[in-house]
Amino acid sequence: MDSTAPHTGWPKILTVLLIWCAFAGVLVALHASADLVGPLFAALNLVIAAWPVRTALLRRGAPRLVATVTLGLVVFVVLGLAIFVLYWGVSSLVRELPDYQDQFTRMYAEIVAFAATFGISQDQMMDQLKQISPSSIAGWVTSAVSGLSGIVVAVGVLAVMIFLLVLDSSGYEQRTRALAAHRPNVAVALAEFTAGVRRYWVVTSVFGLIVAVLDVVVLLVLGVPLALVWGIISFLTNYIPNVGFVIGIIPPALMALLANGPTAALAVVVAYSVINFVIQSVIQPKFNGDAVGVTALVSFLSLLLWSAVLGPIGALLGLPATLFFKALLVDTDPSTRWFNAFIASDPVTSHPLDRGSIRHAEEAVVAAAAELDLAEHEDAAAPRPAAAAVPVKAPGRPHPRTDPAG
Repeated sequence: MDSTAPHTGWPKILTVLLIWCAFAGVLVALHASADLVGPLFAALNLVIAAWPVRTALLRRGAPRLVATVTLGLVVFVVLGLAIFVLYWGVSSLVRELPDYQDQFTRMYAEIVAFAATFGISQDQMMDQLKQISPSSIAGWVTSAVSGLSGIVVAVGVLAVMIFLLVLDSSGYEQRTRALAAHRPNVAVALAEFTAGVRRYWVVTSVFGLIVAVLDVVVLLVLGVPLALVWGIISFLTNYIPNVGFVIGIIPPALMALLANGPTAALAVVVAYSVINFVIQSVIQPKFNGDAVGVTALVSFLSLLLWSAVLGPIGALLGLPATLFFKALLVDTDPSTRWFNAFIASDPVTSHPLDRGSIRHAEEAVVAAAAELDLAEHEDAAAPRPAAAAVPVKAPGRPHPRTDPAG
């Protein structure tokens, strides 16, 4: 080929810019459809996290229908318990507050006296309170009701999507086998994605339990009422990084203020902050990164990015969403796995022919094949489809049917 021939391909920088613009367009589209995408991805995460229940039942010889129904029941029970506990915590606080009317009156008098030291009289404070008109109160109530109705609708959509995903799960094995036959690299990447999501929820649950136990111990030592309730609330809000900590600290701090005074409330805030910083900000991100295969910085940036794209639910699903896009855009193509050198906790996975990359891929394939075999054992007399005999290659290995060189 003549080296002086004109170069007709696009400059690489232009190609990179077009790719980033396309990705930004995808994020904008996801943001516009957040009310649909958020519940769908949340339902998918719940089903993936509970999937080992179905696998365990199939391994013990349970019929596929029984295993699928049990999977759905587990997911709905977990979701129902989470909603019930949140309701229980709020209702417990509402029932407890009237018993502290005297303390509230005393605190009000102390605030008035403290304000007087700055030249602010009680009449001036009342004048400021009078500026709160019925119309402004109506606006606040309308916003609160609108937010509550939005939550109810989101939960309803989430429940429907969970039901449909569980209903479709009966054909998971056949779909996985077909995908592995036609796109083996995609099958491997999605298997790694599901395994990473499960590890993420396990790690988050374990650290959430540790934080909740420590919070309960602190509240019991300080004599804060309803310590167990606030501990459970802390466990649930731990699934929402950063923002969940603020939500979980308000009720016990308020209760400590009313029951034991400002010193106890300050002690609760300090203790919660120290526990949250040490465990959730220092220790947990490292374990999350190792468990799901990304660095701690990527884990934190995922929270910021997906909170902006999907809203509050994006804070809960930020890291799983990053894993999903990593599986589709990076891990499916050996030529793009170099990007793992920047985002993966194990840089060895960035080389398409590296032994570490192949080992991870083969482990994922073995795990997926084990689930396929469980379905085959249910009906040993049925003939195995011919596609099942097609081997699944690890990234970077030639495949006789998909690789032209084969």
